[in-house]
Amino acid sequence: MKIGIISLGCCKNLVDTENLIGLLQQSNQEITYNLNEADAIIVNTCGFIDPAKEEGINTILEMAEYKTKNCKKLIVMGCLAERYREDLIKELPEVDCFITLKEYQQLGTILTNVLGEKIANDYGKCPQVLTGKPWMAYLKIADGCDNRCSYCAIPLIRGGYRSFDFDMLVNQAKELAARGVKELNLIAQDTTRYGLDNYGKRRLLDLLKACNEIEGLHWIRVLYMYPDEIDDELIEGMAKLDKVLPYFDIPVQHGSDRMLQLMNRRGSAESIVKLANKIKETFALPVLRTTMIVGFPSETEEDVKLNLEFMKDIKWDRLGGFTYSKEEDTSSYEMEDDVPQEVKEKRYEAMMKLQEEIVEGKNQNLIGQTLEVLVEKQDGLTGFYRGRSVFSAPDGIDGEVIFKSDEPIKFGTFVPVTINRIKTHDFYGKVEKEKV
Repeated sequence: MKIGIISLGCCKNLVDTENLIGLLQQSNQEITYNLNEADAIIVNTCGFIDPAKEEGINTILEMAEYKTKNCKKLIVMGCLAERYREDLIKELPEVDCFITLKEYQQLGTILTNVLGEKIANDYGKCPQVLTGKPWMAYLKIADGCDNRCSYCAIPLIRGGYRSFDFDMLVNQAKELAARGVKELNLIAQDTTRYGLDNYGKRRLLDLLKACNEIEGLHWIRVLYMYPDEIDDELIEGMAKLDKVLPYFDIPVQHGSDRMLQLMNRRGSAESIVKLANKIKETFALPVLRTTMIVGFPSETEEDVKLNLEFMKDIKWDRLGGFTYSKEEDTSSYEMEDDVPQEVKEKRYEAMMKLQEEIVEGKNQNLIGQTLEVLVEKQDGLTGFYRGRSVFSAPDGIDGEVIFKSDEPIKFGTFVPVTINRIKTHDFYGKVEKEKV
């Protein structure tokens, strides 16, 4: 059977999709990218925030059009199915089956019944099929979350935090490296909590040490680190591992302690500044990335001022901003959404304007420096190569390094590039003669 797969949402959801593809291929099913010839289509959805929900519904309706052609079965899985299954069954009769997150271990049986093809119950046990660039992979080390931030529905959708088996993850990392993966990105809703639930202590550093020994891996990057779980032992331990990038993705959400308390975030703005200073003292060229929310209920001009001062104190290298929107079933949903949308937008613009000024000031120090770059593509018209440095995760929002080379370069290799110009998050330069 030819099966088309659509994956929506975050990289954690993408790993679920890649595991699904592995399961289907092991069961002798053909994955097709031509939806016109698909006998069945499976949509893996996100259900975190309103835009993601809208995208999910629109995609499902779009895929339903293929049932007037060759497609005989339309299946929806993922977070949207988990959160709204009963409502979706009523509203979307075009869908033949909704599969919740809790049903993934019976995925083979469910798909067998729906598709009429024998699918093994081996979800998560088959090799992860990489759907992106072959030199990069995500390693999902845990699922769910225990942080219970007041604005976030992830624990309601994904459940409590569950670390995956240590040895299983190391074996997965080895298998990915053997297949040519050079950049391994460790992901979870909160990577810093890894091991606390099933080993009784945080074991992220242990996992990084084990992965650092794997032949073939060149870069190891950690995403989604909760600030108060990052201690001196982790920071200093990472500094001793040559393959682990000093890239600290630390979503902090706000720089006002009052806002942090209302968001049910642990720690304070002062503790986050101390953490950032410790990282800067430990690494020669660390990258600090975060996300911020503006317009949370009862946010005042004083809170906004504190947030901007907090940004000036830390000088984040990368910052993603969001305006607050109410999310049903969260504790903040009952709070009065008393900041008008136009005020939220104005505060967002002020925050991002400041961030741009901070980044442009910091990045001037990079001119003349040589960065290691993972080469990923080349412009057909100009011949310029594009790649990523320590400053850029694979999700496409951190900018690129754009550079010239006098000799052809194979994609997926690492080269030293001397930076001669900066444009916000994009760096421009020329490759040195000797490759890394």
